Amino acid sequence: MRLKDKVALITGAGSGIGKEAALLFASEGARVAAVDINPVAAGQTAQTIRAAGGDAIALTADVSKAADCEAMISAAESAYGMLNVLFNNAGISHADDDDAIATSEVVWDLTFAVNVKGVFLGCKYGVPALRRAGGGSIINTASFVAILGAATPQLAYTASKGAVLSMSRELAAIHARENIRVNALCPGPLYTELLMKYLNTDEKKQRRLVHIPMGRFGQAKEIAYAALYLASDESSFVTGTEFLVDGGITAAYTTPL
Repeated sequence: MRLKDKVALITGAGSGIGKEAALLFASEGARVAAVDINPVAAGQTAQTIRAAGGDAIALTADVSKAADCEAMISAAESAYGMLNVLFNNAGISHADDDDAIATSEVVWDLTFAVNVKGVFLGCKYGVPALRRAGGGSIINTASFVAILGAATPQLAYTASKGAVLSMSRELAAIHARENIRVNALCPGPLYTELLMKYLNTDEKKQRRLVHIPMGRFGQAKEIAYAALYLASDESSFVTGTEFLVDGGITAAYTTPL
């Protein structure tokens, strides 16, 4: 049991990476606060965990709102007495996200409100909880596009994930002496509802696939296993990283210094 006696809060736990991570963390002994903006989806994840013999609560939160983030942290501590792992995973990729000319201010602002402000607010209220627990792990979902950029224009998303990556590095440096580790989890292209809604034509899918050396989209569960490592004590000397799980895409396209 790699997360025995730990309490983990996961945002975006109703689907995709968040759901797979919630199920996996619970199977490894964690008590899980499954958070989603969709209360039905959060409830289904928590119920699946409980049906398998695990311990989970469902919480509803819009991570772009400070009051919701404060409340979700408080609810997790109230239910379980502490918080050891904070997985700021909730994010959006808008179908109308494009290049600088075509992307509207509305799409830009919404993307940053969820993807960047949501991580900031999670940490704002989560760090004090981790301090109270004597330390812990924060995992922030960034993306390979924070490092490479995207062949198919999605400027707001790419810029937001770059912000998550740089924010994670600074938080790691600030809190390292407090036994609080902060890492940016950077998935490659995944076969998830979030990405498939954006890559909504065969042309868009093939344009992304051609760049992946492994020749396929990743699965959400493969990212969940990486998150499990970062959540566990096995990664006790790992902080401030860009933890890439991308099918080799950055190895193929990153220019060596």
